Amino acid sequence: MSNIPRCEYPRPQFCREKWLCLNGCWEFEMDFGDSGLERGLLARPLNSKITVPFCPESKLSGIAHTDFMPAVWYRRSVTIPADWKTGRVLLHFQAVDYDATVWINGREVYRHRGGFTPFTVDLRSGVQGGAELNIVLRARDDARSSPQPLGKQSREYANQACFYNRTTGIWQTVWMEPVPAESYLHRPRLTPDVAAGLIRLVQPISRNCPGWKIRAVLSDQDGPVATTEARADLDLSPTVDLSIPAGRRRLWSPVDPHLYDLKIELIDAQNQLVDTARSYAGLRSISIDGHRLLLNGKPVFQRLVLDQGYYPDGILTAPTDAALREDIALSQAAGFNGARLHQKVFEERFLYHADQMGYLCWGEFADWGAAGFGHAQDHQRHAITYAGQWLEVLQRDYCHPCIIGWCPLNETHQPIGDRITNLDDATKALFLAAKAMDSTRPVLDTSGYAHRVYEADVYDCHDYADNLDFRKGLEGFQMRHQAAERFAPFVNNAGDPRPASIAYNGQPYFVSEFGGIGFNLAAVTQDKTAVEAAHACGYGQIPTTAAEFLARFAALCEVLLDNPRMFGYCYTQLTDVFQEQNGIFTFDRRAKFDLAKVRGIQQRKAAFEADRG
Repeated sequence: MSNIPRCEYPRPQFCREKWLCLNGCWEFEMDFGDSGLERGLLARPLNSKITVPFCPESKLSGIAHTDFMPAVWYRRSVTIPADWKTGRVLLHFQAVDYDATVWINGREVYRHRGGFTPFTVDLRSGVQGGAELNIVLRARDDARSSPQPLGKQSREYANQACFYNRTTGIWQTVWMEPVPAESYLHRPRLTPDVAAGLIRLVQPISRNCPGWKIRAVLSDQDGPVATTEARADLDLSPTVDLSIPAGRRRLWSPVDPHLYDLKIELIDAQNQLVDTARSYAGLRSISIDGHRLLLNGKPVFQRLVLDQGYYPDGILTAPTDAALREDIALSQAAGFNGARLHQKVFEERFLYHADQMGYLCWGEFADWGAAGFGHAQDHQRHAITYAGQWLEVLQRDYCHPCIIGWCPLNETHQPIGDRITNLDDATKALFLAAKAMDSTRPVLDTSGYAHRVYEADVYDCHDYADNLDFRKGLEGFQMRHQAAERFAPFVNNAGDPRPASIAYNGQPYFVSEFGGIGFNLAAVTQDKTAVEAAHACGYGQIPTTAAEFLARFAALCEVLLDNPRMFGYCYTQLTDVFQEQNGIFTFDRRAKFDLAKVRGIQQRKAAFEADRG
């Protein structure tokens, strides 16, 4: 598969031996009137070619069309491998933006809405090895006519402010795999239990069969650690505990990202292997002790960076798998130990690398696309529509040890008045969905602006003030907290009338966006006039030298590192993104500053890490 783009296994936490990558050249056609079905596009060849999995807006797709495309069509013929002789075939789309319909051999077989999560088409039994399949996919993505989760994709023709090029249609890997016809394994659910020293496996199966069982083997570099079996004929999701002997327990953390290998088998009544898959798990815990957020029972200060996951040539799609890993390596080289994966559901391969590299991640939903419809200050009021899509995110990423918290919404504005709003309902629904799906991680109801869930596990703010105002605000926060006063620190919008009952109440707290200092590397090497002419989009006064930037960066970090009530921070941002030039790195991943100095500023011990309550 070396000549096929992005040909690495796309689902690394649930791997089968046999699979077929369908990336590469597909027929493609833009459908500006969304009339392709009526005009016969389903039945005829399409008029151009595209390289999947790159979106048609990107250079890597071979199209590079950045205007609006209300609908696009894809077509490809596939021959089922000859050795897939029995069973059924699953066709996977890792991500299609936004509203997808799939036809196989002219027959509609699936519909899916949601641009950031995978879906699977079960081709049923009867698809034999050597059979020819004609796959057609239509993606509708009319961002201007209805609210939809877009993240940072622009609703305007051009990029503007902090909104960027759109992504339409297929933008992650398309692939197929064979599974048994009668019953097969679904994606497992792995939960670490540090206190008990075990990994709990909940293993869904497609259907029960009399006398069948599942077997699981957990291993480390020295061989099997735990082996256990459970009946698979009474429960659609058999559960087993893989107990790890005390001498073989290694906790996953940024300093030791240890992962256990896992083999899962489905065995029939004659003790014959029916289905098998490989996975992995990390043993780690997340807990809350008053104002402290703890990792494995210890305070680990979260030195996070805002990562938006954009690329100059691939837009939302990394050009290579190595590029995903390199972004984490760059962040760590600059002294960060994690990231807010901001306004994008990242490719699962990114989380796989984060698991391996001990990189802490906050998982988000791309909710900003719900803006712009209805009341101007109630811009996420449609978000309740997307609870199903948010649940798909939680289901896909639950098992990754790198994810240490969830946040479904970003910068929600509180409308003026004393009525409960649609946004209140939506925020509560998405918060409860996350808590119901995952009771092991903290959930932040919304990042920045107006919090509105009484039971939120953590609290945050966005604060882009410069040095003196930033320090003054943090000192005020600390004094009021010491006085045990209920209050709402760092209210981002002045008209916020939220009731005192939703004000800050002692939860673990962090400043989840700060800094954002604009710095155009090319212009700074010339003169101040060139800097201003370059419009280095960022917050505050634009530094004229790297030394000036580092001094401001150090002053801001110092305020947060010195505050024992802060469990972490998130600096904006890792890289420049198109017109937004406030990254530690340029858009093409060149360092703007001496990374040793950036890292050194952050590596001093935080007051939170010395805090004992």
